[in-house]
Amino acid sequence: MVLHIAAEDSPSRLSFKFGASLKSCRHLLENAKRSHMEVVGVSFHVGTGCPDLQAYTQSIADARLVFEMGTELGHRMHILDLGGGFPGLEGAKVRFEEICSVINSALDLYFPEGCGVDILAELGRYYVTSAFTLAVSIIAKKEVLLDQPGREEESGSTPKTIVYHLGEGVYGIFNSVLFDNTCPTPILQKKSSMEQPLYSSSLWGPVVDGCDCIAEGLWLPQLHVGDWLVFENMGAYTVGMGSLLEGAQTCRVTYAMSRVAWEALRGQLLPAEQDEDTEGMCKPLSCGWEITDTLCVGPVFTPASIM
Repeated sequence: MVLHIAAEDSPSRLSFKFGASLKSCRHLLENAKRSHMEVVGVSFHVGTGCPDLQAYTQSIADARLVFEMGTELGHRMHILDLGGGFPGLEGAKVRFEEICSVINSALDLYFPEGCGVDILAELGRYYVTSAFTLAVSIIAKKEVLLDQPGREEESGSTPKTIVYHLGEGVYGIFNSVLFDNTCPTPILQKKSSMEQPLYSSSLWGPVVDGCDCIAEGLWLPQLHVGDWLVFENMGAYTVGMGSLLEGAQTCRVTYAMSRVAWEALRGQLLPAEQDEDTEGMCKPLSCGWEITDTLCVGPVFTPASIM
């Protein structure tokens, strides 16, 4: 059994909900020993997007104290789990490399090489965040006049904001808006010209709920029902967190590959005699534009209800 401790300096609510305080650890270890349960290590979870890197140092130091308690009571402690929540995108407030530097320094101090402890980490978010791109279409739109006396746009008309409803919302793929306080930024599938005017816009999900707001304060060109928006870095806690609320269907995952990658792999993986037979069956997929500077494009998933 591994004892999960609370990360004292972490802003994550999950840390305190599922972690034992340092003061209670000796009592728990003693009870485990009396119950003939072997505690073999310690785990903690600082949490996604933690801005304070010292939370990792403090948690590792606390784990060292728990290791000493367990060893003193006769437990054979040899596992340290650093938890997860590590950022998997370039624009994160705290870079993955910065977190690693702090963790490695703390490990050198409290769990030096050769101490006999196996170090684990849960890198799911780090690996899969950038692996998926979401394509979702606009299913409804409306223009809302802004009631601000004395303010007019350059054209002399009353200022307005455009509300777009998408086929997915915060109770499905965009749940990170609620849980991680993210602000998804869309990429337009249709390239707009520099001359097109921009309008104050907001993106909402399909549910009739005031909380189903994906993003506000955006400036976008005039879009229409049926237009597609693309969101990158949608691989972590998205498809698996989707719901069937109000009859929504699960997403369909489409694996896309650039033409360059397809040509390179086809020659290596397929025998020459099968190459012509598979030409009509296996073709590179297009996401609206060709990727030529990289070999691979991550999977694209689209809500089946809006296909």
